[in-house]
Amino acid sequence: MTVSVVSLGCPKNLVDTERMLHLLRQAGYALTVEPGDADIVIVNTCGFIQSAKEEAIETILELVQLKAEGVLKAIVVTGCLAERYQTEAAELFPEVDAVIGIGDETQIIAVLDRIAAGERVVQFAPKCQMPLTGDRILSTLPFFAYLKIAEGCSNGCTYCAIPQIRGKYRSVPMEDVLKEANWLAENGVTELVVVAQDTTRYGEDLYGKSKLPELLTALCRIDGFHWIRMLYCYPERISDALIDVIATEPKLVKYLDIPIQHCNGDVLAAMRREGDATALRTLFAKLRARIPGITLRTTLMTGFPTETEEAFNELSAFVEEMQFDRMGCFAYSEEENTPAAKMPNQIDEEIRLHRADLLMEQQNEITLRLNEAKIGTATEAVIEGYDKWAECWFGRTLADAPDIDGKLFLPGTPADGYQIGQFVNVSILDTMDYDLIGEVIA
Repeated sequence: MTVSVVSLGCPKNLVDTERMLHLLRQAGYALTVEPGDADIVIVNTCGFIQSAKEEAIETILELVQLKAEGVLKAIVVTGCLAERYQTEAAELFPEVDAVIGIGDETQIIAVLDRIAAGERVVQFAPKCQMPLTGDRILSTLPFFAYLKIAEGCSNGCTYCAIPQIRGKYRSVPMEDVLKEANWLAENGVTELVVVAQDTTRYGEDLYGKSKLPELLTALCRIDGFHWIRMLYCYPERISDALIDVIATEPKLVKYLDIPIQHCNGDVLAAMRREGDATALRTLFAKLRARIPGITLRTTLMTGFPTETEEAFNELSAFVEEMQFDRMGCFAYSEEENTPAAKMPNQIDEEIRLHRADLLMEQQNEITLRLNEAKIGTATEAVIEGYDKWAECWFGRTLADAPDIDGKLFLPGTPADGYQIGQFVNVSILDTMDYDLIGEVIA
């Protein structure tokens, strides 16, 4: 039997998918990346916000159609959407052969055995049964991988359903993180991307304080890694110790992803997040002073119930002042069973979306200016492949995280002989919106 696993949503979900892939291969299943070539498709869904739920539902419906056409024999749905809606999801998709929770993913082989015996499986083990570690089959490009250092979230932001879906924050013990990191390095990974719902909270539940600086220092001692970067850092937990480690460790890419959501103090308080524009301004100034050349990425939310027009204008002015290197923005999604969904004066969805569009248009202009300023400069980059139609090599600079940031294009031919995962020095020649054009230099 051939199985395809479709992984939706964030890199943390992808790590869970890679662990299921290992179990499947270990049990003798053949694996394919194309659902149309599979007998069984497992969908590891996202269910964080409305757009993610819509993508998951659309994917499941496409697979249901393939099953109706006789292409597929069985469909399994797991991940955040399944965990969040459970029996509702099972009722919504009667054509799906199994709907299982995140705590059941280690039982995927037993689930497939029951399906083969003619049973429809609907089960939801406790969230805490999802293990924090496990063998993986890497599904990314061979030179980079995600390292998940915690599961769940305990921050309690009023708009967020993640604690309901994934449970409380659970750090992976440091010895287990380092064991997995060593395995990744031994298997050819040279770019490590550290992820969690909140990487800066790592270790608080196990050791009584954040151990992220110590963990990063230990990761930098592992032979094989060339770049190490972090995603999902909370601003109030970026300590001086963490800044010092980023500033002094050569392997740590001078790049921080800090989803601030907003800058207005009243809006942040209603979100149950700390800080205001003054605190954020101070943090970003400190980061830029102590880590020269740092790339700052953030994520913003528009249309939260308490966001007045004045608060939105403050956010827009803050974006212009901060000149973020990278920025994403999404409209507030009214998620059931969250405190924010029960707040009065919900903002019209059209206004939420319009405000998000305005901020992204503003950021597009900022990014274009910042990219144009890079013309004539040199930087380090990694090769990701060759595009025969565009007749160029492509990759990323050290200022670009996989999957979420821009690309670097290097005109040339296959005869140039670059290898996927090769680190090169490049000179920036031109820009294309979020992307750059360059040439390899000695």
